[in-house]
Amino acid sequence: MTTSFDVAVIGGGVMGLSTAFHLLEREPGLKVAVVERDPTYARASTPRSAGGVRLQFSLPENVAMSAYGLDFYKTFGETMAVAGERPEIGLKQWGYLFLLPEGAREAAHAMNAMQAAGGARNELLDPDALARRFPSLNLDGIALGSFGPEDGWTDPYAILMGFRRKVQAMGASLITDEVLGIGCDASGARSLALAGGTTLFADSFVCAAGAWSRDLLASAGVTVPVAPVRRMVFYFEIRDTLERLPLTISPDGHYFRPEGAGYIGGRSIEDEPEGENLEVDYGYFEEVLWPMLAQRCPAFETLRLKNAWAGLYDINRLDENMLAGPHPDGPENLHVLCGFSGHGLQQAPAAGRAIAELILDRRFVSIDLERLSCRRLVTGQAMAEAGIV
Repeated sequence: MTTSFDVAVIGGGVMGLSTAFHLLEREPGLKVAVVERDPTYARASTPRSAGGVRLQFSLPENVAMSAYGLDFYKTFGETMAVAGERPEIGLKQWGYLFLLPEGAREAAHAMNAMQAAGGARNELLDPDALARRFPSLNLDGIALGSFGPEDGWTDPYAILMGFRRKVQAMGASLITDEVLGIGCDASGARSLALAGGTTLFADSFVCAAGAWSRDLLASAGVTVPVAPVRRMVFYFEIRDTLERLPLTISPDGHYFRPEGAGYIGGRSIEDEPEGENLEVDYGYFEEVLWPMLAQRCPAFETLRLKNAWAGLYDINRLDENMLAGPHPDGPENLHVLCGFSGHGLQQAPAAGRAIAELILDRRFVSIDLERLSCRRLVTGQAMAEAGIV
């Protein structure tokens, strides 16, 4: 097996594969390795996500990244075609609807203006307009709705497999093994030690291991405040036929959207402990989430829970936004790409392109992501989303 590469990527999820794709798109002759311990992705975060893509963010960088991601996914089948076969990712632009209380009105108008400047056509709807468009919703306590008609969701597993098949066809080496550590010397990162006994050498490295990034980076002396945190998704069905609902997010943080013959829903648990926990807490659904769902949409009072699963967010404890590029106190040729905190699928195309630019051009080119670089881990300047998150 070849053990020397131009770029070695740790993690064969959507982040690592997007990075490999953008590198090889720019420089087809590059020797790129992507190391993934489990090509079945049984416990991986990408296929366990809700697959959302939205332009409603408060940071212009996030708006720009998701705009690129949305455009990328619109033509994903064509871009990822191999031997004439195009992957179908089921993109549904049915919208995102953030329901906002009175106190959020001023911030919503400011963010709407910023999003519009970035090319997003989001709408602010008063309660009367909301009631006309979405009569199934209970709008008690709601002063405003922020609706993104271009937003939507897609099939995360189909995206993952599309990327994987494409980068392999482009010449990337897809290596099934587990990275035990990153070897460094005085001049930078030099190698990856694999559980199978092989050592890989490369000129540049990318750690795109998501929720598992913290320990791998620590082996290279790089400290990141990224932790695995469980997020649960519940699939349920109802007897009634409702109008086509967007992905709807209430002020209390719970969400729901159509999925197949029913709906999926969930909610981030603020005090959820860290750890690789993929168990589903059905008691939480019964006692906490179901009452919230039924209050916002009365038709959900008689829902029947059909399925549930859990996945891991790679939560960035500093500000819940991505970390990209070298750590100021670490090797210059070791690029961090993690901490997406649930925004990963929609930002993967732009993030992979950004890391490719850092490796090939030594700077961000397409989108200035300096404020989301690892530099803020040293300065302590958080770049948190405000208002709509």
